[in-house]
Amino acid sequence: MSKQYDKQFKENAVQYYLAHKELGWNKCAENLGVSRNAIRSWVKAAAENAGEVPTRGSGNYASDGEKENARLRKELRDTKDALEILKKAISILEN
Repeated sequence: MSKQYDKQFKENAVQYYLAHKELGWNKCAENLGVSRNAIRSWVKAAAENAGEVPTRGSGNYASDGEKENARLRKELRDTKDALEILKKAISILEN
């Protein structure tokens, strides 16, 4: 599972890279304890967004409605899983 970094960390990492380009992607990433791909994507995102690295916040939901939909989808998925387990248990007990 990938580690989550906050917006401030990402923007500081971009500033660090821009101030130390002579080190290259790999060394900057190593110094910061992140992957090379992570720092490259943050630098690219900052270049496209006036120096800011866009983040969507906890849960990555654009709105409360989307967050509620995701919660309901998870609840439905969990309920379906529980139903399947119960069906298997019943079929085992009937035999």
